[in-house]
Amino acid sequence: MNRPDIIEKTTDFGEKYYYARHKSGLDVYVIPKDFKTSFAMFSTKYGAIDNCFKLAGEEDFHEVPDGIAHYLEHKMFENEDGVDTFSRFAKYGANANAFTSGTMTSYLFSCTEHLRENLEILLDYVSKPYFTPENVEKERGIIGQEIRMYEDNPGSAIYYNLLEALYEKHQTRINVAGTIESIAKITPELLYDCYYTFYNFSNMTLCVSGRADMEMVLDVADRILPKREQKAIVRHYYEEKPEVCRKRIEAKFEVARPMFLIGVKDIDISPDGDARMKKKAQMGILVDMLFGSTSPFAIDVYESGLVNGFDAGFDHGRSSSMVYLEGETDDPEAVYAKFLSYLEENRKNGLSREDFERIQRASYASYLKMFDSTKLAQPFTYMIHDDCDPFDYGNAIRAVTFEEISALFDRLFHENYYAMSVVRPIEK
Repeated sequence: MNRPDIIEKTTDFGEKYYYARHKSGLDVYVIPKDFKTSFAMFSTKYGAIDNCFKLAGEEDFHEVPDGIAHYLEHKMFENEDGVDTFSRFAKYGANANAFTSGTMTSYLFSCTEHLRENLEILLDYVSKPYFTPENVEKERGIIGQEIRMYEDNPGSAIYYNLLEALYEKHQTRINVAGTIESIAKITPELLYDCYYTFYNFSNMTLCVSGRADMEMVLDVADRILPKREQKAIVRHYYEEKPEVCRKRIEAKFEVARPMFLIGVKDIDISPDGDARMKKKAQMGILVDMLFGSTSPFAIDVYESGLVNGFDAGFDHGRSSSMVYLEGETDDPEAVYAKFLSYLEENRKNGLSREDFERIQRASYASYLKMFDSTKLAQPFTYMIHDDCDPFDYGNAIRAVTFEEISALFDRLFHENYYAMSVVRPIEK
């Protein structure tokens, strides 16, 4: 049997992984770790934003209903023999799950033993779609309830309201679950079309961390994965202007105190994976410098009592990018005013080189800590799906310069790029 070449990659801090491209087109990564728990993640580069696409060579794009990637994830647990997928995993002591995001769908499990058997189950059910008019209809009610539950959830509402404020057209603003109206249009035929487009193995990755070896994983893939045509997918995303669509969106919910979510829109996204990795490293350091737990801003809003439960972060992927700040406050407008004045102060006085050096060291330490996680295959998968080699990310952090951070600050933070989503308590 022809085995693919197995590539070994190592770091100067003692970590290694193995990579092979399986004959099916599937990218396989194995990260050997002496953990009690093994973790596997079988993922496709297909999420909520992929609602307009065609195969290379086709003339016309296909537009499909919002929420179909998530609907498909739900339906993949259905088996033709009627056996429940979770009970198959439970037989071998595995804890299984799945999720859909804007850009990917993942099926995963963790186990302490029987890794081979659980891998066989994972590859088997994800490679065997089974959709009927009856089981698709049954799911419509279940997902409809999920959508209504999210509509009643202030945390979900404040997030999707912010996306609607930031983006005018780009598919990033689509709710992963879709709407009651959009899922009403989903049929078995559409599910099969999307499945065979996006679940072709050349659009997928399998990543396993723990007590695993590549030979065993490839053997399972040889035996389980069906022969399937490799396809090149062309995706269409709507273009966006740099400025936000709306400055404010407010909603009312049963909450004890108002909640705020400030977003900074960023459409400067490179098609090159290395360039995105470099910018991601820069954004991580910059956001921590400005809004991390030891920053002047975080200390000020906490000690003044203005904000409760404050957090900040960023997301920089292949199709969307933003910085966000969130928390609870009695006065969202006062928080926003403080946010503006704080950034203006930094623009006038310049960023602190000393803060930069401290945060850069902390960012690299946090990167090293990732390798102690029993779910290491998960951050690996995220990076791989964004065309970033996980072992190169640490070098990218160390290579960031203070001058690059200062230039990124000047480009990123302008008032035209800011929007705020607020949830207020329902007045009694």
